[in-house]
Amino acid sequence: MKELLKRDEFSFIKKANKDFIIAFDAQMDVLGYTFDGSIVPGYCWGKYMIIYTKTGVKSRKSYARIYIRDEDIILRLYFSNVDKYREAIESAPDFIQEAFTGNFPLCNHCQGKTECIHQKRYTIHEKQYEVCDGRAFWFFKPELFQLTEYMKLFTAFYPQGRAK
Repeated sequence: MKELLKRDEFSFIKKANKDFIIAFDAQMDVLGYTFDGSIVPGYCWGKYMIIYTKTGVKSRKSYARIYIRDEDIILRLYFSNVDKYREAIESAPDFIQEAFTGNFPLCNHCQGKTECIHQKRYTIHEKQYEVCDGRAFWFFKPELFQLTEYMKLFTAFYPQGRAK
């Protein structure tokens, strides 16, 4: 990853964001996840994105993505069955909880239809949330000092050696 980010097309990425990407990539590699050596176009999410899948598995299911934008990056983690991991979320720092309880992911995709297939429902701190799965679990402007908490959350949902 370090060598890849030295390419000219990635020169606009701030050093702090590159440091986060390199460290996150190293942690994901240890856990058995890969980006397959490709930083791809970001389409509507940013200039580029890095997509993490399970190493050695034919399925192309995303477990994490990093959206690289002109001024910053976004870490997006993919989670299901959130209620099962409520305790881990409720005991996490505010910057983690915000991705689950903030206004950004609140569902507006289907104008409040109760049977929306793009909705995730869960309860945090005794409050029920309905979020749009297209906007769920985005961590804006992640920083290197926060990496341990992101990895703690990720491994709560995906214990090492057991991807869902």
